[in-house]
Amino acid sequence: MPVIIAGVLNLTPDSFSDGGRFASLESAVAAGLAMAVAGAQWIDLGGESTRPFAAPVAENEEIRRVVPVIERLAELLDGSARISIDTYKAGTARAALAAGATIVNDVSGGLLEPSILDEVARAGAAVVLGHLRGLPATMMENVSFQDVVAEVTLELGERVAAARSAGCGEIFADPGIGFGKKLEHNLRLLAALPELGDRLGVRIMVGVSQAVHR
Repeated sequence: MPVIIAGVLNLTPDSFSDGGRFASLESAVAAGLAMAVAGAQWIDLGGESTRPFAAPVAENEEIRRVVPVIERLAELLDGSARISIDTYKAGTARAALAAGATIVNDVSGGLLEPSILDEVARAGAAVVLGHLRGLPATMMENVSFQDVVAEVTLELGERVAAARSAGCGEIFADPGIGFGKKLEHNLRLLAALPELGDRLGVRIMVGVSQAVHR
């Protein structure tokens, strides 16, 4: 199965890599288009940073940040690249899907707001189910695994089952590299990606950056 390249577009003032770089509609849209020209088949937009210890953002503010960019990119890309919304909030997912996104990327896999899976199913969209224990703001406080591959596989399997039960069709799973995991956990999960895909029966999405070095 071919690899899909996704570009990450953070519409936040506090993301660790590019916070505040794309504060205007024009700069954000230009960045998304540049990713597509460079070969990204999928543009993932987020309006709330999920870095460790990041403060949560109110749903209405998250929607304000992402919806205008999604609307404009959907018009200009015209299906040449898919657009996903990185959110765990059902209301934000609903607004983003109405604006032109076709994928919801939930770092919590539907745990934080289970109704997000209903929004995905209702829209006939795809979903990325991330592995996360707790909240982004607290996920690094008590990191403990006996067998990280087995535990992440089990917990992601529960999220896949929940998504299927909600009626979601196209499902991806994300082991959550850097999300409540230490360096050794990240490395073991990266080595086990083929095993994860086989055991879960879905495609695997993985995002690595500075997180793998923690």
